[in-house]
Amino acid sequence: MSSLTHAIEAINGVVWGPMMLVLILGVGLFLSIGLKLMPILRIGTGFRLLWGGRSAAEGDETRGEIPPFQALMTAMSATVGTGNIAGVATAIFLGGPGALFWMWITALIGMATKYSEAVLAVRYRETDAKGQHVGGPMYYIKNGLGKKWTWLGVLFAVFGACAGFGIGNTVQANSVADVLHANFGVPVLATGIVIAVLVGAVLIGGIKRIGQVAGALVPFMAISYLVAGLVVLGINSHLLPQALDLILTHAFSPIAAQGGFAGAAVWAALRFGVARGVFSNEAGLGSAPIAHAAAQTHDPVRQGMIAMLGTFLDTLVICTITGLVIVSSGAWTGGESGAALTSQAFATALPGLGNYLVAIALAIFAFTTIIGWSFYGERCVEFLFGIQAVTPYRILWVIAIPLGASLHLDFVWLVADTLNAMMAIPNLIALALLSPVVFKLTREYFNRQ
Repeated sequence: MSSLTHAIEAINGVVWGPMMLVLILGVGLFLSIGLKLMPILRIGTGFRLLWGGRSAAEGDETRGEIPPFQALMTAMSATVGTGNIAGVATAIFLGGPGALFWMWITALIGMATKYSEAVLAVRYRETDAKGQHVGGPMYYIKNGLGKKWTWLGVLFAVFGACAGFGIGNTVQANSVADVLHANFGVPVLATGIVIAVLVGAVLIGGIKRIGQVAGALVPFMAISYLVAGLVVLGINSHLLPQALDLILTHAFSPIAAQGGFAGAAVWAALRFGVARGVFSNEAGLGSAPIAHAAAQTHDPVRQGMIAMLGTFLDTLVICTITGLVIVSSGAWTGGESGAALTSQAFATALPGLGNYLVAIALAIFAFTTIIGWSFYGERCVEFLFGIQAVTPYRILWVIAIPLGASLHLDFVWLVADTLNAMMAIPNLIALALLSPVVFKLTREYFNRQ
């Protein structure tokens, strides 16, 4: 087992090394320039389309399974999770406050990536044996690049179906079980069983049920967490200028060890900021377009402009709140990491209450992530084995939840993190090769306006 762990650690070091950072930032920057910064400049248009997408447009009811708004909420249900609470804290713990700056840069560039993913997902989606619209990187690789590239889509689907059990299932269940046990004394197995029952009840209804639950839960949990974070930042308002100075200064200069913080080079801030940013908003990973392919829309560009808001809201809003709370509280020098660091930061400003708020937020965030990723995994196995593979996959998915809640998951974290990067590689290659299609569809859309 030790040799296997070392082997996967070596692979992880390669796939999350300079090559991956160049690939993620390079493809995102290339798409941003090719789109003439449209995702950033047209963000207001995106919000207007989102508001109008709460129900399907006239004539689009049969062109997908769920309204555009619910498609975004389904995608965000999978992205707004432990990455926003534990992931931000881990980035700051390993890379210092400067890591938050690189998370921002990753998000700004990632908006173009997420936009392009959704455009291609809707453009090249198919209808399966049940009449449902299916899409994502495996489909736009096969249908956009041609059959000679199908092997690349197969690789994505294999990595996606396997990675889901780690980052989208057992890791999430384990995080919830740990935080509820630490704060409320709930037995970890009991937490796992309850989550499994709730998730199973949602999955029976398929994508329409997932979209309905996500459409209700995601806005509620995100707004509640933001309100709690803003209250803490209001209490720490006198410390915010210093926090911002630390973030901006140490994005470009090393930070010395202090307290329980071991110190970090600029490379660490860049690496962990980008890696945790991608872990949080999944721009470039290829997961979100699977949800957007189910949207009731006839226009790929409209759905792309809604999709790009997921990266904006996830990282530039929710992760920023978490990061500012951690840095302004000074808790990042105390030696804690992950969700424990975020809990400590909230508890510093709200003694006796802050840690419970984080625990509840993490539980809801992780629950919706499990639901969202189950849909991604289903679509991957459907691509590989056909629609008959979906039900067995759902059963395995539900069984894995209590197991994940009860086990020690350092190895699972490592494998899932590695598979995440390996998902991104086929997707980013496809995005670069299909970028002329994205640029052409975008030009045609705005020429019609």
